[in-house]
Amino acid sequence: MFARVTTLQFKPGRSEEGIGIFKRSVVPAAKAQKGYRGAYLLVDREASRAIAVTFWDNEADAAANEENRYYQEQLVKFMSLYSAPPIREGYDVAVEHH
Repeated sequence: MFARVTTLQFKPGRSEEGIGIFKRSVVPAAKAQKGYRGAYLLVDREASRAIAVTFWDNEADAAANEENRYYQEQLVKFMSLYSAPPIREGYDVAVEHH
């Protein structure tokens, strides 16, 4: 499994809007992508910062949805909320426990 981690820095007081966009728009769009396994959105409301973690069957599936512009289309949804450019990273999931 592969995890894509995107750090989002929002303008002060705009975290709730970001949460709403993630719930109502990003997650439903992700479900239609090949290899999608799930997502978490971690939020520090005081710092107006969020970390979006999406899980994919493998790195190739995560890369494919960047090539088909899915990933970029999701970032644009938050454009008016950013106070800094988003930062994207990818990781192999070494341990999974529920």
